[in-house]
Amino acid sequence: MTVLRSVPRSRRQQAWALDGDPQAIGHARKIIRAALNGLGLRPDLVDDAVLMVSELVTNAFLYGEAPYELLLQSDDDEILCVVVDSGALLPVPRTADDDAERGRGLRIVAALSDGFHGCHPQRYVTRPDLTGKATWFALPR
Repeated sequence: MTVLRSVPRSRRQQAWALDGDPQAIGHARKIIRAALNGLGLRPDLVDDAVLMVSELVTNAFLYGEAPYELLLQSDDDEILCVVVDSGALLPVPRTADDDAERGRGLRIVAALSDGFHGCHPQRYVTRPDLTGKATWFALPR
């Protein structure tokens, strides 16, 4: 299990509640792209982060439970993207054959984040009375 750490004071945090329908996946991609472009990140870094957010939100919808939340934390050194849901099942990387439609998402996140990803319990930011699980990745700026 990942050791929890508090958000340093130098970190900026944004949070968005996501609707419980599959269209929220596309909405999450738009939200994170706009937020990361607003931070002045390189286009390739933005593209990688958007793909990873899409994978994590899709997994939350397929295997987790509502409510869903997307968080972005940033400082001068890194960005941290987090998807929170209330499902009890922790994500498990699967092996997918060439014809499989599913099973590659967590491997994509692991590869693009250079292994800086994980899952842990977390309170919701948009609804602090709730606790869920956070699936996340970090990228250097």
